[in-house]
Amino acid sequence: MIELEGVPELIDPVMVAAFEGWNDAGDAASGAVAHLDREWKGEVFAALDAEDYYDFQVNRPTVWLDNGVRKITWPTTRLSVVRIGGAKPRDLVLVRGIEPSMRWRSFCNELLGFAHELGVEMVVILGALLGDTPHTRPVPVSGVTSDPDLARTMDLEETKYEGPTGIVGILQEACTHAGVPAVSLWAAVPHYVSQPPNPKATLALLNRLEDLVDIRIPLGELPEDARAWQLGVDQLAAEDSEVAEYVQTLEEARDTADLPEASGDAIAREFERYLRRRDPAAEPGAGGADGSYLRDPSSGRTRPSRRPADPDQDPGEDPAPPEPPVS
Repeated sequence: MIELEGVPELIDPVMVAAFEGWNDAGDAASGAVAHLDREWKGEVFAALDAEDYYDFQVNRPTVWLDNGVRKITWPTTRLSVVRIGGAKPRDLVLVRGIEPSMRWRSFCNELLGFAHELGVEMVVILGALLGDTPHTRPVPVSGVTSDPDLARTMDLEETKYEGPTGIVGILQEACTHAGVPAVSLWAAVPHYVSQPPNPKATLALLNRLEDLVDIRIPLGELPEDARAWQLGVDQLAAEDSEVAEYVQTLEEARDTADLPEASGDAIAREFERYLRRRDPAAEPGAGGADGSYLRDPSSGRTRPSRRPADPDQDPGEDPAPPEPPVS
């Protein structure tokens, strides 16, 4: 049994997870969780034992200097909690790690143990795959679930995918069998520009997460980074006539397929997001009892502080398995 002595009762918690590796084309998914952790100043309260799940010849530890003292960072999966303030405060349990090398069932059971102890209401797993999508168009993000009721109530696709899968698919099925509502959000990354980072795909995942769990996410410099990324790819494509012609072919196919979507729910969602971002009352808070964390000396873990907040402070189905992103 997992014991979290220093963690208080959370408010409507949702677990948001992403894993580097096979399910993380362009580092888009792991980049999204890293953005949430950074913007809301999350602090790690638990980490899985690296010895149990990772092959260190595949995911090597790193050595670094801290004031002249050599230290080692081991590849693992870490959990943090952030509180979103505003009119409807709620907590996010952020899971950020690397796809494990072994013992996937035990890995998922350990994460579900944390979810149970923390009272998590839903698990959202972020992923990114390589696809035939042009970089000049909005990034397609598909929401899939194995739960027919959840698919109906949240306007998601019920997965019918069969074939090889990664930790995203395994964790989603583990949640379903444990009776925990789970959704996977997949961003499609252009296969001809798969090198990380891909801020445009990260931004698309965060926008879809906002809609799914009804929160407002501070985006910081991410929109500007996404525009700069697209301009850079535009310049590269313009220098190669074959690539430019191929991108034009993808654009035509995408525009034809998206015609029915251009007027309807998609426009409504964008307008609702615009209104939310104009509403000052929706501005999320961070820090203190709303998000800062202190170390629990009795357990060695970090725990949320109870002090007041510092005011300054399968596209259509489960997608086909992606190729590993090019580094």
